Amino acid sequence: MSERITIMLNSDIAKKLRSLQAKKIKESSSTVSFSGIINDVLEKGLK
Repeated sequence: MSERITIMLNSDIAKKLRSLQAKKIKESSSTVSFSGIINDVLEKGLK
């Protein structure tokens, strides 16, 4: 279940996440949400 949470991101981190999102979009034929990218990065980082 998803939960809506508001966070403040450092502009450098936001740029890196947007870049990662763009890369995933190019590799995939489906849409890739910004929140999905954040969830993926956090999940990998928390393992």
